[in-house]
Amino acid sequence: MLLKLRVTLALLFLFSLSKSFSQDQSADTTLVKTFEVYGFAMTDLGYNTKQINPAWSDALRVTKLPTYKNQYAPDGTFYGSVRQTRFGVRGWTQTPLGPLKGVFEFDMFGVGADEGQTTMRPRQLYGELGRILVGQTNTPFMDGDIFPNTVEYWGPTGIVFFRNIQLRLAVMTGENELFVALERPGASADAGTEAGRIELDSVVPKLELPDVSAHFKKSGPWGHIQIAGMLRDIKYKDIHESGGYDLSGSVLGWGLHLSTVLNLGAMNVFRGSIIHGEGVENYMNDAPYDVGIIADSGNAQQPLKGKALPVTGWSAYLEHTWSPVWQTVLGYSATHIENTQLGSATAYKDGTYATITMVATPVKNFMAAVEVEYGKRANFGNDYTSDAVKIQVSFKYSFSQSFYSRKK
Repeated sequence: MLLKLRVTLALLFLFSLSKSFSQDQSADTTLVKTFEVYGFAMTDLGYNTKQINPAWSDALRVTKLPTYKNQYAPDGTFYGSVRQTRFGVRGWTQTPLGPLKGVFEFDMFGVGADEGQTTMRPRQLYGELGRILVGQTNTPFMDGDIFPNTVEYWGPTGIVFFRNIQLRLAVMTGENELFVALERPGASADAGTEAGRIELDSVVPKLELPDVSAHFKKSGPWGHIQIAGMLRDIKYKDIHESGGYDLSGSVLGWGLHLSTVLNLGAMNVFRGSIIHGEGVENYMNDAPYDVGIIADSGNAQQPLKGKALPVTGWSAYLEHTWSPVWQTVLGYSATHIENTQLGSATAYKDGTYATITMVATPVKNFMAAVEVEYGKRANFGNDYTSDAVKIQVSFKYSFSQSFYSRKK
C-alpha cells in the first residue's frame, strides 16, 4: 500500500511539473531541453544450479553464497524478478550562478531492511549548480564507466562501486577532469572470535570527519584513464563508565584506484580496474568489513585494538560488437581481503566472479540477453569454499521523454 502511494504521488508530481514545459519543437526559436523522464522496465528469468541466500536469488552477490554446507539448501532453483526496473527524472535551468541540474532516480531492488523485496531504492538524488554538487551520487573514488554491459544486477565483485551522499567540487571538466568530494562516513567491523566479549558491547562508531575522495580522468577518442584516491578517519569510542579499560581508538582508511576504458578498434571495448587500500571495503561493490580486531595481550588498559583490513580488487571485461544487433561481453573479477588472526571462521577472504553474455538489440529501445554467471567465495578461518553457476535471460524496454522551453 505504501509503495502504491509513493508511486502515485511521484507520477502526480511529474505530470503537474511537465505541464509547465512545451513539447512543440516546430517553432523557429531555439528550444532548450529543460526536463526529462527516463528509465526502463526489465524482467529477469533464471536458474541457480547451486545455492545462494534466497533474498539474493535474482543476483550473484558473492558474499551471499553459503558459508557452510547446505546453508541455503536445496540446490537448483528458478527465479523471476522485475527488481532492476528503473525510473528517473532530470531537470535543467539557467541561473546567474550557472546551470542548475536536479536528478531523482530509483530502481526496485530492495536492500538493507528491504532485502529481498521489490520496493523503491534511491540511486541518484542530487542537485548541481555550476561546479558544485550536493546529494547522493557516484563517489569520485569510483569509475562508473567500467561497469560492463552485463545483465546480472550486482556486478563484478572486485570493483569500486558506491553511491554516497557528498559535497563535490568539479575543479576541472572536459578531457581533463578533476573531482574532489567530502563524503558521508560509514564503516563496519568484524569482532571475529572476540564477538562474545562483554567489553566490546560498549564500543560504538564515532565518525567525526567526512571521507575525502578525489579522481583525475584523462579522456580522448581512445577512451579514458582515471586515477582515484580515498582517505578516511575511522574512529570508535568506548562509552562504558566503570573504568579498568578503554577500547577507544581509530584507524586510517586509504585507497588507490586505477581504471580505464579503451576503445580497441571499432568493434571492441576493454573495461578494467585495479584497487588496493585499507579500510575501504565500504566503497567496494561486494566486501563486508572495513575493520578487524587484533589482540594486545600485554596491554591491560586496551587488550583489543582495531585494524583497517587490507583489500585488493580487480576487474577485466571485453565487449565485442558483432553487428548493430549482436554483442558479446566476457570478463572476470576478483577480491582479496587480509583478515586479522582474530577474524571469524566464516569471514569473507576471497571472491571471484565471471560472466559471459550475449546481448541482442533487434529494435530501438529493446534489449534481450542470455548470460552465464559464475561466482565463488572462500572463508578466512575454516577454508570453506562455495560457488554458484547461474543462467539468466533478461528483457529490457527503455524509454525517455524530453520536455523543452523556449530560450529567452
